[in-house]
Order: sequence, then structure tokens, then C-alpha cells
Amino acid sequence: MQIYLVGGAVRDGLLGRFHMQHRLPDGHTHADRDWVVVGATPEQMVQAGYLPVGRDFPVFLHPETREEYALARTERKTARGYHGFAFHTDPSVTLEDDLARRDLTINAMALPASEVDEEGRFDPHSPALIDPWGGSRDLENKVLRHVTAAFAEDPVRILRMARFAARWPDFNIAPETLTLMQQMVQAGEVDHLVPERVWQELSRGLMEARPSRMLAVLRETGALQVLLPEVDRLWGVPQRAEYHPEIDTGVHLGMVLDRAADLQTPLTVRYACLCHDLGKGTTPASVLPRHIGHEGRSAQLARSIGDRWRVPRDCRELAEVVAREHGHIHQSGGFGAEAMFRLLERCDAFRRPERFHEVLLACEADARGRLHHQDDSYPQAQRLRRALQSALAVETAPLAAQVMARTANTRHAGLAVAKAIAEARTEAIAASCQPAHR
Repeated sequence: MQIYLVGGAVRDGLLGRFHMQHRLPDGHTHADRDWVVVGATPEQMVQAGYLPVGRDFPVFLHPETREEYALARTERKTARGYHGFAFHTDPSVTLEDDLARRDLTINAMALPASEVDEEGRFDPHSPALIDPWGGSRDLENKVLRHVTAAFAEDPVRILRMARFAARWPDFNIAPETLTLMQQMVQAGEVDHLVPERVWQELSRGLMEARPSRMLAVLRETGALQVLLPEVDRLWGVPQRAEYHPEIDTGVHLGMVLDRAADLQTPLTVRYACLCHDLGKGTTPASVLPRHIGHEGRSAQLARSIGDRWRVPRDCRELAEVVAREHGHIHQSGGFGAEAMFRLLERCDAFRRPERFHEVLLACEADARGRLHHQDDSYPQAQRLRRALQSALAVETAPLAAQVMARTANTRHAGLAVAKAIAEARTEAIAASCQPAHR
């Protein structure tokens, strides 16, 4: 039985970023590392104390660290899509066989387990590095390159490639790899992806350093038009004159996503940014470039994407609020207290103030996602946060009790209470906020 560290842990270690162990609440240690076992059977792994967990092929958890150890395997394409594979494992499968099935050369390197210390560190210049596909050379030259033609058998790899491009924006995709990805899209492979994998890769890509690069790669391969046609339509659509019309809506979207990354926002905010301007791709020519009514269309298209790729509820809800209200939030610097109260109410800010904070983050990324405005402040957010804080400070329970005590008709008591609270909160907003301008 021979054990090797493989994949991302080797790649990142060569970049000086080691996958260190950390202790779990149950006392076990864990690190985000992958190990391959050569020359063993499932029975031998169980006898050695490993816990079998793999459903499609033999994967085991280490009895102490709980890291994953997979038997070396080969795979054969049997049908379209992500699940159309047959896997083969037995002691005769070599490490080189296993590495050949991987996606990128920089992920197809290995080190004997004996070269890795207890903390997960190893010598990046170790002569024991196993690199049959030139991954270390591509890593040094900052090239993303597929290993073999077997790359084309798994359409998820197009999304993974786009995600890696977003993680390392200074890496270039090898021309032959880009051509292969385009051929995969043309062959219809992307049409057969399952929602769970699409969302998994899209969400990871949104959380990388430069999400705009993910969209650029998907668009260049043709996959964006298949997976997110609502987003793909934004390229070529002009911006409003005051927003630098030389930058179209698609480019603006990429800038917004990158600002959201700079702000270190959570996934919910980045997904809302992805969806906030979708309606501009369906703006009638008669109202271009003003995009009248795009907010409602954006919310509707965001729901369509959420249904298609089974997007989590928190992401979908935030995206709908941002799509519908971001224009009003941008304009709120000139709002009076009553208009601000109505805006906060539509955003459900009184009941969900934490989510409203994320709404404002998405709007700030949108405002700063424009040429020469990347470092601008966003006073609308400060003003609305102050307004919300003041409104929430109103003691509603005694106010409701007073209204109930003097309301003879109990059928209308609820409406009277709501009206009184709204008036008190509006007064509090008026007292706390001064007009701000964008």
C-alpha cells in the first residue's frame, strides 16, 4: 500500500500555501487535503481502520484525521453529463493512471506521504515530486492547461476552469484548452449538467478574488449563454449616459462583482449583484438607454435563475429585494422621512435588519462598479443605516398598549397600532437624518 498527497494540496504547497491541520470539535484533526492509495483493496483499507464513505467509488476516512483517502482509479465515459462515468479501481491501477484522469496539469501532481510532515508542510523543491504532465512548469508560467483529451468527458470542468480563472486572474488559459472547452459547449455537453453541480461551481466562483473572470471565461466558451442566458444578454446593452456609456452593462456587471469581492461580502450579496441588472438585457429599444422598469424584470429573471439551478433561499430572497429596490436606494439621498420609511418597509428592514445590511452592501458594490468610482464612498448606506437604527429604537410595545387602550373598535385596533408605529418611526427617522446626495 502506497499513499500519496495529490491535487490542490500539492499545487498550493508549491505556491507556498500549505493545507494545515486543524482540530475539530470531536477531537479529530482535519485538513483540506486529498490522498490517493495505490496497491490496496477496499478490504485492506477497512482492515487498516479506514471508514468507507464513497458511493460511486472507494473513498475512505482516515481513522484519526478524518481526511479522505481514495483508491487510485481510472474512469470511462458512458453517457452525457456529470454522472455518465464508470470507475475502475484495483491494486493494478498506478498513480500515473490516476493522475491522468484529473482536470488540469497543476492539479495532476503528487508527493509520497513520507514527504509531508505532521503539520502538512513539505519541501516545494523536493525531488520526490511526481509530475508526469508538467504541472509545476505550468504553475510557474501561470498557465491553466488540461491534462488529456479526457477533460472533454466532464462538462463540470468548464465551470471549474472558470472558477480557477477567477481565483488566479493573472493565469492564462492555454489556447488548446480554451478551444476544447468551446468544442464541448458546441457538442451540447453543458446542456446535461445537473443543477446541484452548476450551483456549487457558480457559487464558488462568485466567492473567488475576481468573479468577473469567471463570467468572462464562461462567455468566451459559450457556456454562459447556455447556463445563464439572462446574464449573457447584458453584453452589448448600453449603460445610462451618466454612467459612462462606453462601458456596457455586461462589463459593468463584472466590475460590480469585483467590487463585492473587494468588500469581502458573503455569497448572498454576490449572487444579488449577479442578478440586480438582469432586466436591462430585456429593455425595449424604445426606452434605451434609460432602462425604465428594469427592476421588476430583473426580479422576475432572478427568480427564473433561482428555480433553474436550485439556488438557496437566502440568496434568492436577497437577490429579489436588491433587484427591485437598488434604484430607490441609490436615489434615497434626497428622500424625506416618509419615503425612507416606505423604502425600509418594502425591504422588510424592520423585521430583518441583518439582511438589509446585505442589501446595502450589494447597492454599494453596484454604485462603485463604474469607471473612476471604485473608491467612492456610499453615503446612502450610512444614512439608511442611521434611519433604521433610529426607527428600531422606538419602543413599540407601550405605544401599542396606549393605542389599544383608547381604541373602542377592536376590529380596527391592529390598523391603528400599525399606523401609530409607522408615524413614530417616521418621526424618529426625520430626527436622525439629514439629506445626503450621491
